[in-house]
This record gives sequence, C-alpha cells and structure tokens, in this order.
Amino acid sequence: MKTPGIISRLIKNSFGAKGIAPTPHLRRRPEFDKALLAYKPSAETLNILAKTTIVTLTAPSATGRNTIINALLKTGRYHFIVSDTTRPPRQNSGIWEQNGVEYFFRDEDEMLEDIKAGRFIEAEVIHSQQVSGISAREVARAAQEHRIAINDVDIEGGINIAKLSPAAITICLLPPSFAEWIARMKGRSDFEPIELYRRLYQATKVLRLALAHEHFIFVINDKLEDAIEAVDDIATKGTHHDLDEQRAHRLAEELYHDTTAYLKKHAPEDFHESRTAS
Repeated sequence: MKTPGIISRLIKNSFGAKGIAPTPHLRRRPEFDKALLAYKPSAETLNILAKTTIVTLTAPSATGRNTIINALLKTGRYHFIVSDTTRPPRQNSGIWEQNGVEYFFRDEDEMLEDIKAGRFIEAEVIHSQQVSGISAREVARAAQEHRIAINDVDIEGGINIAKLSPAAITICLLPPSFAEWIARMKGRSDFEPIELYRRLYQATKVLRLALAHEHFIFVINDKLEDAIEAVDDIATKGTHHDLDEQRAHRLAEELYHDTTAYLKKHAPEDFHESRTAS
C-alpha cells in the first residue's frame, strides 16, 4: 500500500501549474482491458468470499443509500469496504481525500498486478479514465472483525459480485414514488436541469438491469428508519417479506416506465454532448 510520501507525490504530479486536476488517463488501458476480460479470482479470494457476508447497495441517485449505510455502520455490526482506485486523490470542499478513507489510491502497476493475481472481488474501468474495484484484502478485514462487509456499488459492480459470490446480498434501493423522487432532486439548489436529466438517464440503466437480475432485492426508502431496519434484517436475519418484495418490484417497474417517459418528454438537445463529457 502507498506510503504518505508516495501519496503526496501522486497528488503533486496529478495537478498542473494552476492546481487543477487534469482528466485521469489510464496509461496501461489495453492491459487492464485484457486482464479484466480474462479475470478469474484466486483460490484465496474465493475462500475469503465463502466465509464473509457481503452486502452491496445499488440505487438510483437521491435514494438515501449513503445515509442508510452510515446508520448501519453506527451499529458496529458492519465494516465499510473501501474501494481501490487508480485515480489520484481529489479535494472535496477544500479537503483532500484520505488514503484508506474515501479510497485506497493505487498506481496502475500495483492495481494491474493484483488483478492478474485474482485479488479482487470486482473491478472495472470507469469512464475510460480509471480502474476501481473491491479488493479481497478489504473484504478479509471485515471477516477478521467478524462484521458484515457493506459497500455502495454501481449496478455493474453489484452484478459482478453476485456472479462471483451467489451468497452476496445485493440490494437495490428505491424512492417511494416518481413524483417524490423528482421533488427530492429538484429541491436541491445546486441541481441544474441537465444534471437532473443525466441522473435520470443513468437511473433507467440501474432499474433495467436490477429488474433483469433476480438476485437483486428491492427495498423502498419511504420512511428512513423503516428502510434501515429492512436492510439490516435482510443482512443479519435473511428476512424480507414476500409482500414487501412484490410491492417493491412493482414500484421498480413503474419507476422505470415513468422515468423513460419523462426522459422522452424533456430531452435537451445538448444531452448527447453532456453525456459524452461526464
């Protein structure tokens, strides 16, 4: 793992004269593509998966995923999985991301070596700019602490983890209704119309793929306390009432159709350029 000195150099080398981070660039992209396409977990990684309870939360934007995870972490029963990434640290509101807190910041050579050795639960190229993933090392830490490993992942990450570990608990959170969901996003003062459209566009992918893969469990975040309890019960007791799941599944279908209709009605002319740049 990187020392503070290496992290400092990584930050320094990632910024230009004006202190503005350039777009990340994968120097060894072809090698990553090849290694990820042929990826096979090592025997040690499979052994770690077999003895660790893993919960992943996937969700459309503004569904309360991070709030629920933070509440579960406070119980002491969960260990948040910190992902590895090849991108350099960033500043958020003037505060630098910390190694081992937001991410483990890895250089490409280290990351590629671990992928080839089968030391990841899941990993992928993101926006053609970086490679991020969940290492078996971090999941093993949860097992050592006798805690449930939990993480927020994108939809592809949830699918990949479920393929590798059928016992993994993959949850897709939902807003209580399309109208409430739109109101939540529009209620944010920093939300531009194009950003709303972009997030809804991404949400159709999340909903479509979650509906297409039966291992996803849908949970509605209507009342936060109830959603936290539902996720905790699923993770610790394996309980989720059939009627709740049926209701949530129907809601996921409704949200997908309502979102698709909204996108068709409100499509901005410049969305293709915005999507390409994101």
